[in-house]
Amino acid sequence: MTNPVINFLALALYVAVGALLAQRLVSGHDDAARGARFGVLALGLGAVTLHAAMLYPALQIDGGLNLSLTTAFSLAAWVVAILYILASVLRPVDYLGILIMPLAGLILLAEWLWPGVLPIAPASRFQTTHIVISILAYGLLCLAAVQSLLLLYQERHLHARQPGGWVRMLPPMQTTEHLMFQLIGLGFALLTLTVVSGVFFSEETFGRPFKPTHHIVLALLAWGVYGILLFGRFKLGWRGRPAVRLTLAGFALLVLGYFGTKFVLEVLLGR
Repeated sequence: MTNPVINFLALALYVAVGALLAQRLVSGHDDAARGARFGVLALGLGAVTLHAAMLYPALQIDGGLNLSLTTAFSLAAWVVAILYILASVLRPVDYLGILIMPLAGLILLAEWLWPGVLPIAPASRFQTTHIVISILAYGLLCLAAVQSLLLLYQERHLHARQPGGWVRMLPPMQTTEHLMFQLIGLGFALLTLTVVSGVFFSEETFGRPFKPTHHIVLALLAWGVYGILLFGRFKLGWRGRPAVRLTLAGFALLVLGYFGTKFVLEVLLGR
């Protein structure tokens, strides 16, 4: 049974983190030196801890894993939130939490309100490894997509000659772009492992020969888009809007490949 109190507290903490980050940005004051940043991170850790307490029993079912649409969304949101907190300790990506943290809370709420059941057999070692790597790849590329939106927003303000306001509190565009490609590079490496394990080790991973499903085809297309983007970046110097468009296109293919397929099967077809 899920606990509505824990769910409410997790949602409240997620929203509080986003609100505090937005308030810091709008006010134009960097309070990191006075401990405000530490307080926000502590609230974020509290949110993901409570989220984990809700998520763990939802994933366990009949000796296997429950990877229904809302549960899988909740798991992905939790991983993205964890990666965001870790990244914000090492890099100036704090303000990505304005979008990421409240969205994670809303996804957790959706999973609580509309729980689903889609059991899979007890995971083998290969299958567990494949799932973990794929979720980490998705999380890193999700952060890169949010970072690309931030870069696009900064670029539009720069071209409109309106660099003032809270935009001044954001990292420089070069830093934003550099961090975006770091995230894409790490995510692409993990996505490559995911594709290799899914295509070439399908029988060991899933217990059946490889079949080119919609999920796999879209994942391969996403892998190709990110590969082209990284090649263009390091060989041709691509940056700015072309890089943002390819980043968002690759992530859209990933979302369609997994969550879009699950939505069609579970919601539209009732499987």
